[in-house]
Amino acid sequence: MTEEILRDDLRFYFMSPCEKYRTRRQLPWKLAVQILKIFMITLQLILFGLNNQLVVSYKEENLMAFKSLFLKGYSGVDEDDYSIAVYTKQSVYDSLHYVIDQYSQLGNLSVGPVSYAEENEKFLPLIICKKSYKKGSTEPSKEVYDIDAELETESTKTWRMNNASFFELDFYRLVDIEITFTLKGINLQTVRSHELPDCYSFFVKILFDNSCHSGKVKLTLDFEAVSSVCKNWKISGTAQKSTHYLLIFDGFVIVVCLSSAVLCTRSIILAVRLLQVNQHSRFSNDQREFLNGWYILVIISDVLAIIGSILKMEIQAKSMTNYDVCSIFLGTSTLMVWVGVIRYLAYFEKYNVLILTMRAALPKVLRFCCCAGMIYLGYTFCGWIVLGPYHEKFEGLSRVAECLFSLVNGDDMFPTFAEFEQKNTMVWLFSRAYLYSFISLFIYMVLSLFIALITDAYETIKGYQMTGFPMTELQRFLMGQKEGFSLQGQEGVGTECGEAETIHPSVMLCCCKRYSI
Repeated sequence: MTEEILRDDLRFYFMSPCEKYRTRRQLPWKLAVQILKIFMITLQLILFGLNNQLVVSYKEENLMAFKSLFLKGYSGVDEDDYSIAVYTKQSVYDSLHYVIDQYSQLGNLSVGPVSYAEENEKFLPLIICKKSYKKGSTEPSKEVYDIDAELETESTKTWRMNNASFFELDFYRLVDIEITFTLKGINLQTVRSHELPDCYSFFVKILFDNSCHSGKVKLTLDFEAVSSVCKNWKISGTAQKSTHYLLIFDGFVIVVCLSSAVLCTRSIILAVRLLQVNQHSRFSNDQREFLNGWYILVIISDVLAIIGSILKMEIQAKSMTNYDVCSIFLGTSTLMVWVGVIRYLAYFEKYNVLILTMRAALPKVLRFCCCAGMIYLGYTFCGWIVLGPYHEKFEGLSRVAECLFSLVNGDDMFPTFAEFEQKNTMVWLFSRAYLYSFISLFIYMVLSLFIALITDAYETIKGYQMTGFPMTELQRFLMGQKEGFSLQGQEGVGTECGEAETIHPSVMLCCCKRYSI
């Protein structure tokens, strides 16, 4: 391959879509596919999000309804990580009796379309499981106890509290009581969205937690909702089945994403071939410029979008019910698709400052974050072990990390100081020293240095925009220059390539107008 042919191939490879069209009349298929993909994936995400909102609201409202139906004295607001708490033996018995009684009268009480699950055309009773220590006795006044730590489990299926011996509770041995039952329901609100209603199975669990043996029995109600296709259905009026239209749209999205992935893969293969041809040339040090990271990002987003679309089609066809996994794939793919748009904005002078600044500052920022992270982790562990028993924001490692991150950003400072319990003077004084030192160190020093690193990178890029970017051997070769020949020495280059100087060095010269050698 002659040098001129090699230069033309390389120059064409690094050109922008508009330059490729102006030079060889090659239509920008990748650009057109990316634009179409952006609108289609975004529309797909919006449609899925609206449908997901209906499902989430249906589950949340059913959970609230079940708590109000089966938990005696429930106020509508959970207490911390449990629903309600009782403190007397009689209250525990009353709560147990209330659950059983409400379950037996569900058909006369609930205003929603829920009913008992059936097996062999018979309604299923609730199941009560009791866990206790095998044997034990305690005498707190004499500080004496005798406990067998091995647990024993007893269970019964019932509609009434007719087993007197089972419900005789030894509270000093009792660990927990678990009540489980299954209910059936239909989500009718999807009819308004011109979709078929889903049938749900609610696997409800009510837990009486006495594991702490602190005199406080915590009641928690939760359920697992599983949707399925209703066996017999009939809808009249304006609501019609539109599932097949959504399936066709999702299939079209998959085709577009496959086309995008194929085009980007072809470009990567072409880059690898050019790299193999030029691996022994004088600009072999610029080999990383041949591999475009944007193509890899687009391919990853395409794969995620295809997987998310397949999962969405399975959900529409009622073959699966895991909305969360589908949301992760669709959301991540949409994020990457929109981030990928920056690649095309980078061909314009006034839009590529963000990319250049991030690329220049990233290595220094990562090294700086590694050092600052060590200090941050030290404060995290220290705050958890010392302040955790006295402040709810420091009860867990993840909560401590989130609280400290909020403090770094100036959020929620005064409540963090004010909510400390003054039960222990020494710990209270330590908390003041801890918070003042952390806030002063991270806001006045660490955060300021972090911003300074990014500002320094921005100033460097701004200076390059005024004087020109340092040129690599590859860029000199593309411009037809000999080694050591400066950019300003070429007549007309400064005026025609002014915009190109702000673009990433690997494509800087290729966004200019065609330059005659």
